[in-house]
Parts: sequence; C-alpha cells; structure tokens
Amino acid sequence: MSISNAMASGVSGLLANSTAVSSISYNIANADTVGYRRSFEQMVTSGVTATGAMSTGVQTTSIHRNTDDGNYLDTAIATNLAISGGGFFVVNSNIEASYATGNMFTRTGSFEPDQDGNLVNSAGMYLMGYAYGANGTLGGVDRNSFADLEPVNVAARSISGSATAGIGISGNLPAQETGQLEAGDPFVSSIEYYNALGGAERLTLSFQPTATANSWQVRIHDDTTDYGEVTVTFADSGATAGAPQSYADATALATAPAGFAFDPVTGTMSLTIDNGTTPQTIDLTLGAPGSFDGLSQFAGDYSPLAIEADGAESGVLARVEFDEFGNVWGIFDNGARSALYQVPLATFSNANGLETANNSTFTMSAGSGGFYLGQAGDGETGTLTSGGVESANVDIAQELTSLIQRQRAYSSNAKIITTADEMLSETVNIKR
Repeated sequence: MSISNAMASGVSGLLANSTAVSSISYNIANADTVGYRRSFEQMVTSGVTATGAMSTGVQTTSIHRNTDDGNYLDTAIATNLAISGGGFFVVNSNIEASYATGNMFTRTGSFEPDQDGNLVNSAGMYLMGYAYGANGTLGGVDRNSFADLEPVNVAARSISGSATAGIGISGNLPAQETGQLEAGDPFVSSIEYYNALGGAERLTLSFQPTATANSWQVRIHDDTTDYGEVTVTFADSGATAGAPQSYADATALATAPAGFAFDPVTGTMSLTIDNGTTPQTIDLTLGAPGSFDGLSQFAGDYSPLAIEADGAESGVLARVEFDEFGNVWGIFDNGARSALYQVPLATFSNANGLETANNSTFTMSAGSGGFYLGQAGDGETGTLTSGGVESANVDIAQELTSLIQRQRAYSSNAKIITTADEMLSETVNIKR
C-alpha cells in the first residue's frame, strides 16, 4: 500500500468513526424517548480496486434494532399502550385527510384523548384501528392495506337500552313459616327490569305464608298496579321435596290494558305492563313443578331472590379498557361492556429494514417488505399492555462504551494521517 493509500485509509477511518459517533450520540440523546429504536453503524471494508488489490479504507452501514423490546414503564394512564413483541402501531398525523394515506408505524404508545376524543401520542400521531360494528363484530377487514382503518376515538357515547322480556327467579322460602294458626308477615323482594326506552323500573313480589303447610300465596305488583296472585304448594317428601308441587288459584287483579296470566305447567307469570303506547310484556318464571330451577322451600332462613333478567338500561361511556389482544372495550355507567375498536399491530418480513422518519415513526422500504396488520397476541405481532409505555431500547452503558471505542479508533486513524504526512515529508527531503 502506498503512502497516499495509507492516508486515504486514515481519512476513511475518520469519516466512518465520526459517523458512528453521530449514531451513538443520537442514541444517547433519545435514551429517554418513549418507543425510540436504537441504531448503530457497523464498519465494513470499502470496495476493492478493479484489479482486486487490497481495499483502501473503511465505510459504515447502518444497523437498526427495531425488533428489540424496551423496558415497560408504568404510567397508570389507561390509554397508554406498550407492545411486547415485534409489532408496530399504525398512526397518522392528519386524520382529517383520507385514512388510506399518510399512515406510518411507531412504537410510541403514549396515547391520550385529544379534545375530540381521538387517541394521539406525545409526537402528535393519531392511533388507527378497526371499528367494531353494532353487532360486536369486525366483519371482513383488509389486513394488507390501510383501507379499513379509522382513528380510535374514545369520546363520550351512549348505548341504547333494550326492553326486558324474560325474568327468572330463584330463592328459598322457609318451610317452618307455613301451617301456622296465625300467618306471619309476607317476605318481600323487588325486581328491576327495563322498559322500551332503557329506563329502569321495578316490580315487587310478596310471599305470604298460609295456614296450610307448605303453601304460599305469591302476589306481584308495582307502585301503581296489582297484577295478580297465585298459590304455590311445595312437595314435603320424596325426590322432589322442597320443589314446587303445584300452582292453583291464579287470579288476575290488573285492569286493562295491564294484564296478568299464569301457566301452572311452567310456573310462569305473564305480565302486561302499561308503560307505553304499546304495553310491555314480561314472562316471569317462578319454577316448573317438580324442578329446582326456581323457587324452593326448605327449613331455614328466607334467602333473597337471585334474579336473571334480560334487557339493558341505556348507558353513557364511563371509561375504556384495553386487553392484551388489542381490543378497546367501552365500559358504560349501566354496567354494560361493549367492544369499540381493535388496534392492529403491523408486522414485516424485516422490521429492521424500515426507514426512520420524524416523530419516532417508520415507513416501509424495499428492505422491510410489505406489512400485515395482525391482531395482538397472534403470531409474532406481540401483545399489548395498557397503563404504561415502552422505553427506548437504548443501554446507556453500552453506548458510552461504544463512544470510547469510536473515540480511540478516531484517534488511531488520525495518527495514520499524521504518520503518512511525516513519511511524505521525509520523502520530499531526500532530494535536499
């Protein structure tokens, strides 16, 4: 190698190591940046000459560590999300434009609602997801494009109620209270149901022990209407002891359009409640004769009724929750829980080949390959954890060690140049 080649090698070493120091400095500067992905410069020999002679220097190639997880940092903010695995959030900086354009990828999960309820991270990027339909399903979504994505919005919303159509009850009536010369006070329980507008209303059941052993008079009413009554007799022996044996003396007390009917075969009260232009009909089941799927009568205490009623009260969104599979659940003040969105995670054939962009985002490149928007928890996408964020995957100790190495290498290459310069000077001095 000639002196001039030695000097050129030294110069290339200076350039390569200064580039490496630049990457190290960028890593250190972003050590506290949420979701930042570390990169570094790897030294490779520069191309050989046309004759296959020795290389004359060194150059760098950028290596990205996009698939290495950072540490989990708890923030106690429910909408903050951290990925554990190889996936990336899909985000967009301009949700006023077409959602199919301008989408990028990030690991920065510091999402919080903006003034309109759209989830946006600290870099100003809006989270994109698939919206669940009213029936609780996603339907057919295209996971190889952005076409079906929309901003994840957790603004206040309400759900409509549904009218109650069926009620089932169970509970124990104390056998020792029946057959007394002087009947005791009735046992009373109320039942909540929902009208057609999703409003909560109540019915009251009273169980009056009679002078006949194992026999009770059951009456149902609300604040304004007595609907009807029926006498239930319980078996006192045999395999069905304690279960309803028969129903008798069913009597309707309501005035039309309210109504009452009773089916002794199934033990079901059919109520017509005058609470709208079209009266509401509810079937309330006490328990079929010979079965233990409803009321029972055993010695002991009265147990409050266990009630199973369909229908739902209208409600307003109280908060949102995220599960590990990327589903966003709305929790409403009526106790209802409804799936609102699914947050997909993008995966690539080579995530380390993504191009780094502003605001801690990435874009596709020829080296990364195409994307697939998978569900969290499926395959290599990784899982989601809410209530925290992912830190930068930068190890300060490693970076500072690398910084010392590059500084030493830079000094060594500078020494090559000064030595080559001295050799040239000596060569020039030979003529003197």
